[in-house]
Amino acid sequence: MTDAYTLTPIARIRSPFAHKFGIPRQSGLVEEVRARIVFEPAFRNADALRGLEEYSHLWLIWQFSTVVAAGADGANWRPTVRPPRLGGNARMGVFATRSPYRPNALGLSCVRLVKADLHTPDGPVLTVAGADLLDGTPIYDIKPYLPHIDAHPDALAGFAGATAAHALGVADPDGLLDALDPETRAAVGGLLQNDPRPGYQRDPERVYGLRYAGYEVKFRVEGDEALVIALERETPMRR
Repeated sequence: MTDAYTLTPIARIRSPFAHKFGIPRQSGLVEEVRARIVFEPAFRNADALRGLEEYSHLWLIWQFSTVVAAGADGANWRPTVRPPRLGGNARMGVFATRSPYRPNALGLSCVRLVKADLHTPDGPVLTVAGADLLDGTPIYDIKPYLPHIDAHPDALAGFAGATAAHALGVADPDGLLDALDPETRAAVGGLLQNDPRPGYQRDPERVYGLRYAGYEVKFRVEGDEALVIALERETPMRR
C-alpha cells in the first residue's frame, strides 16, 4: 500500500507571461492581467462548469512547472528558503512562505472570474483576472472561492505583512507606453508598481526588462520610481 497519488492536469493557463521575471508574487495584485484557462481534452465537458458563473472568484491549484519538486522520496527537501521580499538573505521555514521551492511545488491562486465561454473551438474556456501564472502552467483543480468561509480580514500576515505596502511610482516621460492598448498599458503599469526586481537587487543604474504580452519594457528604478526607458516588440522564439 502506498500514499503516492498521481495528479493529472485538468487544464492549462494561457497568460501573457512567457517569462518568469515580472510575474506578480501573488495572485490578485494586478487585477488588469487577463488569462484564459483552457481545459485538457479529457475534461472539456461544459457540465463540469455548471453553476460556476454564480461565483465571482475561484481558487486555482497548480504546479510550479519550471521548478523540480522534492518528490515522494524527499531527495531535494530543504526546510528553509530565502523570501525575495526579505532581500534574499533571511531564511524562513518553507511552510511559512509561498516559495515555489517546496516538496510538491504546488501553487494556490485566487482569481476573479471574468467570463465562462462554454462553447469554443477549445471547449469550455474561463477568462480570469489577477492571475500570477506562467503561460502553459498546468492546473490540477479549480474550486469556488467562498467569502463567508475563505475570507478572514483579521488574520495575521506574518513577515509578509511588513512588505505588503511596498509599491513603486511609474514614470514614462517619453510616453512610450502609449503605444500599448489600454488594457495592456494598465497591466504593465500595475506590474511595475509591484516592483518585479529580486529583493537583493537595488542598483539604480541597472536596466531591467519586463516581458509581457509580446513586448519588452525596459526600465530602471530610481528611488521609489520605476522609470520606463524603452519599449520593444519581442522577437518570436523559434520552435
